[in-house]
Amino acid sequence: MAGGMFSTFDIAASGMTAQRLRLDLIASNLANVDSTRTPQGGPYRRLVPVFEERATPFARILRERGAVPGPVPAAGAAAGWARSPLAGVAGGPVPPVAGPGAAGPGGTGAAPGGVQVAAVVGDPSPPRLVYDPAHPDAGPDGYVAYPNVDPLAEMVNLLAATRAYEANVAVFAAARTLALRALDIGRG
Repeated sequence: MAGGMFSTFDIAASGMTAQRLRLDLIASNLANVDSTRTPQGGPYRRLVPVFEERATPFARILRERGAVPGPVPAAGAAAGWARSPLAGVAGGPVPPVAGPGAAGPGGTGAAPGGVQVAAVVGDPSPPRLVYDPAHPDAGPDGYVAYPNVDPLAEMVNLLAATRAYEANVAVFAAARTLALRALDIGRG
């Protein structure tokens, strides 16, 4: 991923794509709330997305941005620090940010680059059993296994996914506004 303004668009777009998939899965779950048969056998299983951070190699970003102007001091190198582009002004190396996207010993050596779907998995919770001996899918005990979909929980997830999507749209719109203002500065 290239750095700068376009990475903001890319990160926001990845968030919108992930939340749209989440909305699609919620719609599928709600549509199948009463599906007692599937091609695999048994009732429908609630589907949930598993998201993971999409990362870009930290070293490549540093090279692209020219953020490593000189050697890192020995004490900083031992601590896994990278030299700040403002090292001469600010006074030295900058410690890594803690967390999964951090460079150095405490992180993965990658910079954040948005979100991606790692998998779509079936919810392992047991099906809902309803006594209905007249139902064609009833077992010998008269119980029917219905999907493990809770419509109320799905509606809460729907609201959360909608808000997350809207937040990513707002980031995208803000980045677009900033880019247009930057172009206006160049014209004036």
